Amino acid sequence: MIGAGIVGVTTAFELSRDGHQVTIFERHASVAAETSFANAGVLAPGYVTPWAAPGMPGKVLAGLLQRHSAVRFGTGTAAAAPWLWRFLRACAKPAYLANRTRMQRLAQFSRERMDALTAELQLQFEQSRGYTVLLRTAAELARAQGGISLLRELGVAFELVDAARCRVVEPGLSSDAPLHAAIHLPHDGVGNCRQFAHLMKAHATALGAQFRFGHSMRRITAGAAPTVEFLSASDGGTSKPRSESFDAVVVCAGQASKAALAPLGIRLPLLPVYGYSVTAPLRHVEALPDFGPKSGLMDERYKVAITRLGQRVRVAGSAEIGGRPGVMRPSAISTLYKVLDDWFPGCADMRRAQVWQGARPMLPDGPPVIGPSGAAGVWLNLGHGSSGWALACGSARVLADQLGGRAAAIDIDGLGIERLR
Repeated sequence: MIGAGIVGVTTAFELSRDGHQVTIFERHASVAAETSFANAGVLAPGYVTPWAAPGMPGKVLAGLLQRHSAVRFGTGTAAAAPWLWRFLRACAKPAYLANRTRMQRLAQFSRERMDALTAELQLQFEQSRGYTVLLRTAAELARAQGGISLLRELGVAFELVDAARCRVVEPGLSSDAPLHAAIHLPHDGVGNCRQFAHLMKAHATALGAQFRFGHSMRRITAGAAPTVEFLSASDGGTSKPRSESFDAVVVCAGQASKAALAPLGIRLPLLPVYGYSVTAPLRHVEALPDFGPKSGLMDERYKVAITRLGQRVRVAGSAEIGGRPGVMRPSAISTLYKVLDDWFPGCADMRRAQVWQGARPMLPDGPPVIGPSGAAGVWLNLGHGSSGWALACGSARVLADQLGGRAAAIDIDGLGIERLR
């Protein structure tokens, strides 16, 4: 296996549980070191939908014209043009509806699988139930009607509440912030993705999985006994690449998968879409027991999530196309601080805040690719974009069933690579 993010780790566990001898190559020193490191932590299957949707072309145009938009563009936008063209085509209603159904089906299954594993393995990680979408004005409520209709259509439990009821659900909300209404989903919630990944790594190891950290994959050779060529960081960069053969190779390497698979003739339209998060310890004020969020919230206007992770608060958002690693956009970080200060002023010790940038490996139409790659012996579980945490457990189980020659527990139509050809 290649990659030990949340998708790779859960896949390693499911394959190990099925009796496979699993070796995982990971270039970093631990699991969940990139996109899974400090994501928003939201687990809300009802809100797992494609970004490519009717109405998005206007938002993309607004981003290109540098007006206020949920989508932003960096200096490398021109290189993303082919991806953007496919993205805009996928915004057509028939394509959107098909991809939405695929993602929703997988998201519901994934949540069920994660809940089952959490109970069975007695996993203890930072998590809480409840997810609330904050609507500042009547106009925002009107624009949210499509999403509300979708929740009804999917049978997702939710409650449309007024401002007073919302402040009962989340008593720490500032009374100064304008709040017209909210959508409360009591059975959804948030969880610490990185903690969960480390727990799954421990259970996979107990089942015999071998994690090789500091091992950079150089090349994959397809065939009846596919090989992985790699370099080990322990060699100090002085040794020649080494190769090992396996019965199958599963690629879960996020954005790095694109370059790894290209020599095999597999041209994946993967694009890094950058997001940011700020995480800080919550303040403890005895006179204010409800200081800070109880669980997870989304500011609908700014598309920014606020989540409670144990004794910390995390605020996360932005969608930057054409950005670069390590080059953070100050205005995006400022928006995160603003949203947190609007709703929970003074709740966190910002002197100890940690700012993070992550690249979501996005396919233009939304769903991931799970299953055989078309190259002999090479399998894929990648392209989950901003929904990797919400889709990981279900994707891992689907891949394990496919590789084992069994029918998946859900309809997997449209999740294969043939969708992108």
